[in-house]
Amino acid sequence: MFVDLSGPALLEHVSEQTAPADFDEFWEGTLAEARSFDLDVTVEPVASTLRTVDVYDVTFSGFGGHRIRAWLRLPHGARGPLPTMVQFVGYGGGRGEAEENLFWASSGFAHLHMDTRGQGATWSRGATPDVQTAGPRFPGMMTAGIQSREEYYYRRVITDAVRAIETAAGLPQVDASRIVAIGGSQGGGLALAATALSPLVSELVAYVPFLCDFPRAIQITDNDPYKEISRYLAVHRSEESAVLETLRYFDGVNFARRASAPAWFTTALMDPICPPSTVVGAYNAYAGPKQLTVYTHNSHEGGGIDDDIRIARALQERFGL
Repeated sequence: MFVDLSGPALLEHVSEQTAPADFDEFWEGTLAEARSFDLDVTVEPVASTLRTVDVYDVTFSGFGGHRIRAWLRLPHGARGPLPTMVQFVGYGGGRGEAEENLFWASSGFAHLHMDTRGQGATWSRGATPDVQTAGPRFPGMMTAGIQSREEYYYRRVITDAVRAIETAAGLPQVDASRIVAIGGSQGGGLALAATALSPLVSELVAYVPFLCDFPRAIQITDNDPYKEISRYLAVHRSEESAVLETLRYFDGVNFARRASAPAWFTTALMDPICPPSTVVGAYNAYAGPKQLTVYTHNSHEGGGIDDDIRIARALQERFGL
């Protein structure tokens, strides 16, 4: 069933989320700190079962200089530089195996697929640890370090995402003028944040993005991962104001207001995980050229393979592949 707004009420929805006065200063400082560490990119060929796609194991320095893993997948024998999809993973997942997620390289793109620190044991495997915070949290990642903006888990992950874009731009196989940030759910939220924070992103693809319009999201869905925040606050009753203040620094709505690359968004009217009004809140705040696809009868899977095919065709035409 529909779980949220629909029709004109949905398309006209404007988020009430606001950015802290020092939002830009906070992120400029965070990224400057991360850039004090050399990216120190390593690229190692992977012996796989694949014959049409070449795979490389990439490692780079993310937040705090912590080593972040990624796969680089290329069409077999490609010399480049190629238009590149930098992909971020949905909640609970990791970069998976070298032989997974072959669509983009098979479609002619370079594909840098970032692992997500501390995740990768729910539906796909991860290989990157996280330095955990000491404070209490509800099981999952949504409340890890949520007591402060400096310690919040997503400060580290969003910084990793920006550094992944910078890593891609420095690879000889990559055309640094044609870098697409892409992801679904959590990955869509990370792609949106990276687009706002990095001028290197030329296009954004955000499928049913997570991490958007936190104040509304935690009130209108009983589904995880947003529900992790409510469950935390059900125990830590006095911390609601502080938690909501922390989340203002990580909200996709506030990143959307600062992003200008052409963007594709999707949402689904039967999605209880990322309710459509939270996505539209970010979409309507987005400062650059944009288009939104609304799926009436889908849940969190959104457009599935139809989305990938549609975006691949559009980008192949745009990039002359």
